[in-house]
Amino acid sequence: MTPFQTRKLGGSELIVPEVCLGTMTFGEQTAEADAHAQLDYALAAGVNFIDTAEMYAVPPRAETCGASETIVGNWLRRQQRDQIIVATKVAGPSRNLGWIRNGPPALDRANIRAAIDGSLQRLQTDYIDLYQLHWPERNQPMFGLWQYDPAKERECTPIRTQLEALAELVREGKIRQIGVSNEHPWGIMEFTRLAAEHGLPHIVSTQNAYSLLNRTFETGLAEVCHRQQVGLLAYSALAFGHLTGKYLTNPAAPGRLTQWPSFGQRYTKPNVLPAVQAYSDLAQKHGLTPLQLALGFTRSRWFVASTIIGASSLAQLQETLPAMQTVLSPEVLAEIDAIHLRYTNPAP
Repeated sequence: MTPFQTRKLGGSELIVPEVCLGTMTFGEQTAEADAHAQLDYALAAGVNFIDTAEMYAVPPRAETCGASETIVGNWLRRQQRDQIIVATKVAGPSRNLGWIRNGPPALDRANIRAAIDGSLQRLQTDYIDLYQLHWPERNQPMFGLWQYDPAKERECTPIRTQLEALAELVREGKIRQIGVSNEHPWGIMEFTRLAAEHGLPHIVSTQNAYSLLNRTFETGLAEVCHRQQVGLLAYSALAFGHLTGKYLTNPAAPGRLTQWPSFGQRYTKPNVLPAVQAYSDLAQKHGLTPLQLALGFTRSRWFVASTIIGASSLAQLQETLPAMQTVLSPEVLAEIDAIHLRYTNPAP
């Protein structure tokens, strides 16, 4: 593999590679030995950016909560810490996750502080390079929901209060940079506005789903994030394996969607399979694999700071990581847009 490109993350001085190794399989689908082999392989390829979360592994279970961070921590203690960029996340209000701090009701100061202290202990480090709010506390559509419903409004911790809690941790040296995840334009604007008005830390990234099947980021978030200097960390670039094409030929192929069918609600919508077929046909037409087409597309986007790639095994990562270096021609990108106009965001 040729060296991966690096980019500034948002308005920060943090330089990240264009690929980030996601670890949500660690501790569930991926045992510790294989996870460490993946980390070694990624680092040897120049991928020194690791993303995890306190609630991982997934699907979330009490028995595996924190397992991914623990596995990463056991590897991290043998590395030169200042050469590794570690990102993790605090879980938002409980989504039936009562085993995380008794089901946190809020992203308030007490919960954020408890969460980061647990993460630091499991990761065996003194600081987190990028600390992210895993999902918003307020009412908004996410994780496959696609319509905002004002009837679901509820009390929530003010964003300013969340930023003040994070600012304390920055001052204490526990966090270098802060980010959000699964955010919408209003949230990005509020976080950046309040930070500027009150001298609080500026979010440098948002981790959102982005793929050939879900380009909703382009509609409002791309402009907002560009103007507010917030980088996109794109997750689910392969749409839970759909964009590898494996489910076209074998609907029962091994993977998260077959092992845990309820986990991928984004991908049960009517136009998902027709869109996947169209992209698969396009890849074949140009002598590419569906994997190369999907990852080459994400890599081509000007607003993507880094694409998070997860794998359930080292063998899978050895196939996926080189595909991330695929360069798509203007002709292929134009044909992708034509398909997108036929099947617009079938998995928002």
